Amino acid sequence: MTERRYDLDWLRIGAFGLLIFYHVGMFYVTWDWHVKSSHASALIEPIMQLSSPWRLVLLFLISGVATRFMANKISTWQLTKARMGRLWPPLLLAMFVIVPPQSYYEVVEALSAMHAPQSPWLDDFYVKYVTSSGHWCDADGCLMTPTYNHMWFVAYLILYSLALLPLIPLLRRLPAALAALIRGPGLIIAPWLFLYAARVFLMPLFGETHDFRNDWYLHVTYFVTFLFGFAIAKHATFFETCMRWRWAALAIMGAAWAALMTYYAAWPGDSIPPEWQRIIFRGVREMQAWTAIVAAIGFAHRHLRGHDGPVRRMLTAAVFPFYLIHQTIIVVAGHYLNELHLPVTLEASLLILITFAGCWLFYDLGRRIPFLRIWIGLPSRAKTARAAMAPPRPDPAPSGG
Repeated sequence: MTERRYDLDWLRIGAFGLLIFYHVGMFYVTWDWHVKSSHASALIEPIMQLSSPWRLVLLFLISGVATRFMANKISTWQLTKARMGRLWPPLLLAMFVIVPPQSYYEVVEALSAMHAPQSPWLDDFYVKYVTSSGHWCDADGCLMTPTYNHMWFVAYLILYSLALLPLIPLLRRLPAALAALIRGPGLIIAPWLFLYAARVFLMPLFGETHDFRNDWYLHVTYFVTFLFGFAIAKHATFFETCMRWRWAALAIMGAAWAALMTYYAAWPGDSIPPEWQRIIFRGVREMQAWTAIVAAIGFAHRHLRGHDGPVRRMLTAAVFPFYLIHQTIIVVAGHYLNELHLPVTLEASLLILITFAGCWLFYDLGRRIPFLRIWIGLPSRAKTARAAMAPPRPDPAPSGG
C-alpha cells in the first residue's frame, strides 16, 4: 500500500497553479512588478487578495510534509543529497538563463519610462547582469544581479532543508505535544496567534524583501511553517480535524477577506490608518491566511485522498518545471502583447494561453532529454526507478493519530 498523499499532491498542484494566475494578475494590478500592462488598474486586486496571504505559507507547509515522507525512506545524508541535487540545478539555471530576460525587460521598461537609450542584449546587458555591473537604479533602489526573482522560494527551501537536518529527531517526537495545542479550536487559534505575532512584531521591522540575507520576518514565518509541516506529516488527527473544520474555516476565511477589503477601501492609496487599526487588521489578514489553509487541507483530505491516475502523476511532475519558467514567459509575452494595444480581455486571454503553452513546451522538451531533467527539477530516470523499489524506513515517532 502506498504512503503517498494524493490530497497533498493536488494541493501543491493547485497552489502552484494559483501562483501562475497570480503572476499573470501582477501584470494588470497597480502593485509594483517587473513589467506592467497599460491596462493596469485596481479592478482585480480584491481577487488577488483572496490567495495572496496564504498561498506561499501552504506551499512551505506541504514542502515540510513532503520532506518528512522522504526522510522516512532514506538516511539523513541521502536526504541532503536528494534535496540539494533536486533544488540547486534549477536555481542555477534560473539565475543565469531563465531569470535574465525578466531583468532585461524590467530595465527596458524603466528606461523607456525615462526616455533613456536601451542596452543591447548580447553586447551589453547579459555581461553586466552576470558581473553585477549594470548599476540599473531609480528612485526605488537598484536592480541587483544575478538574481533569483520568483525562484526565491527554491532558495529558501534549500536553506530550510539544511537547517532542518539537526532538528529531525526532535520533530519526529513532536506530534504528541502538538496534539494538545491544536485540539478543537486550537487548530485555528494556536497557528493564527503565531502568524499574527510575526506579522505585528517582525513585519514592520524587516518587511518582505525576498533577500535571504535580511528577510527575517518571512524566514520566521516560512521556516516555522516548514517545520510544522514536517512535524505533523504523520499526525493523522491534524488532517482529520482540518476536514471536520473545513466549512467553518472557509466561512471565517470569507468573512476575514471581506473585512480586509472594506478596510483597504477605507484607506486607499498612500493614506495611513491609525496604528491600532493596522494592528487589528494584521490579525484579520493572518486569520484569513490560516483558515484558508485549514479549509484547503480539509477539503482536499475529504475529497482527494483517493484520486490518483495519469493526470495526477503528470501534473505532479510538471508543476515544478511550470513554476520554473512561467514568470519569464509572462514577463516577455506581456511586454510584447502590451505593444499591440489589444483590448484587455483579448490581451489577458492570450497571455494566459501563451504562458501555459510555453510552460508545457518547456516541461515536455525537458523531460524527454535526459541531460535536461535535473536542470528543470525532474529526477533522472535511473533515480526514479531506484526510488520506486526502495522500501520505507521505519519511523520511530508515534503517529499521533
